[in-house]
Amino acid sequence: MKVEQISVFLENKSGRLAEVAEILARSGINIRALSLADTADFGILRLIVKETEKAKQVLKEGGFTVGKTEVIAVEVSDRPGGLAGILNVLNGGGINVEYMYAFVQKSGNNAIIIFRIDGLEKAIDVLQKAGIRILKGEEVYSL
Repeated sequence: MKVEQISVFLENKSGRLAEVAEILARSGINIRALSLADTADFGILRLIVKETEKAKQVLKEGGFTVGKTEVIAVEVSDRPGGLAGILNVLNGGGINVEYMYAFVQKSGNNAIIIFRIDGLEKAIDVLQKAGIRILKGEEVYSL
């Protein structure tokens, strides 16, 4: 039920993001989802890729600082109120969301939301009890 995510720390300067994308492209690694947060000095690029270990290795070899964390991917109806429903379930379970990002599938009526939550096991339990579908890593990597 958990998905591996890599985080890449980037200096906030021109070309660094392009360099990450180029390294991954040369290594045949396709990005399934991403999020970029920045400050004045640096950014954190969060990526979902199929070959997490290979991506970590090639990016480290390219001089980047890379970490790995576990997140969950939740399927939600792509309609007004879809996100609110998921957040209400989490809130009702006393679960705090550290950060999240989303993407819409190529076909169908659903979106996928990636959540970083402290206490993933509890979050998975609460979401499953509410009938919310949590995707396996393999499902996300193959989207």
